[in-house]
Amino acid sequence: MSMDGVLRLYFGESNLPTPDYIKQAAMRAMQEGFTFYTENAGLPSTRRAIADYYNRLQSVSLDPAREIVVTASGVQALNLGIRCTLDPGDEALVLTPAWPNGSSIVTMSNAVVRQIPHPLCGSRYRVDFDALEAAVTPRTRMLLYTSPSNPLGWVATDEEQQGLLDFARRHGIWLIADEVYDRLYYSGARLGEPVPSILCKATRDDAVMVVHSFSKSYCMTGWRLGFLISRRDLVAKATQLNEFVVSHAPTFTQKAGETALAEGEDELLRMLERLKENRDLCLRALSGMNGITVPTPDGAFYLFPRIEGLRDSFRFCKRLLEETKVGLAPGVAFGAGGEGSVRICYAAEQSILEPAMERLGKFLQKESAC
Repeated sequence: MSMDGVLRLYFGESNLPTPDYIKQAAMRAMQEGFTFYTENAGLPSTRRAIADYYNRLQSVSLDPAREIVVTASGVQALNLGIRCTLDPGDEALVLTPAWPNGSSIVTMSNAVVRQIPHPLCGSRYRVDFDALEAAVTPRTRMLLYTSPSNPLGWVATDEEQQGLLDFARRHGIWLIADEVYDRLYYSGARLGEPVPSILCKATRDDAVMVVHSFSKSYCMTGWRLGFLISRRDLVAKATQLNEFVVSHAPTFTQKAGETALAEGEDELLRMLERLKENRDLCLRALSGMNGITVPTPDGAFYLFPRIEGLRDSFRFCKRLLEETKVGLAPGVAFGAGGEGSVRICYAAEQSILEPAMERLGKFLQKESAC
């Protein structure tokens, strides 16, 4: 973090600033007096905006008063959901490689994490349902998966979504879907079409939670605004728990989020076009490097190339940083199945991506010659 001139591709965020229309909405909200406490579940108007958004984009009908909790970030939504689900000694299944915060929250709940790696089968990662079945015990209470995935860019197919839901129903456990990257999707009928939510398959009585955030789709990482959607009994408890964690998300930030949902489509589409170009640029560069295997990701803004013979991705990334000033994230940081890979965040300018790919290629070439 203290080195100068680093080509930083390790952060999980776009380097685009928050669009002006969102910043202006926050300033208007402050001027209009939205600086006081709200309900623990969030402003009713914000919850209605989220429900309208799901109805418009996913054709899912939600009760804004009883099925949505606004949170101070996606990770806080994840924290609420996990804390409401697990007692000490319980077990949670987590599909990995994955953003490590989910597993860490399980551990902080004095519960046990059982990580189930995504196997790479040909050109895409898949869900290992046999491994899931083998990992279930009488103490299993929940299954967490992320689609689109950080770090893989993997997106669950329709069949995989149904399989995960059926698995959770069969074993009587909670299914938590981290759908934070659902708008960053490149394989729909058109750019801008979201990944279909698990809510499209679940009934409102299913033990299902969806974790979401404004950070990725609207470049609002520093605003700390997210939400949790779930069954009414879970939402009632999560709302109570919110009081003892943050009380509620910042009031004027919630109003800015409403504006993002209502007016953000044009800006989002421009960002998606840029991200897809960046993804394709990096894929072309990586395809010319010996010993690299990288599936084409369908979503998010990450590539997770597997490097032949790599046994210590942390050491590899440290040396790459010190010798070339290219900053990547080591695959080992993302749990079981991550070692042997590195994560590249391609949500940067091409003026950063191009020299970074060139330096990485030269570094790998030098390594293979040793």
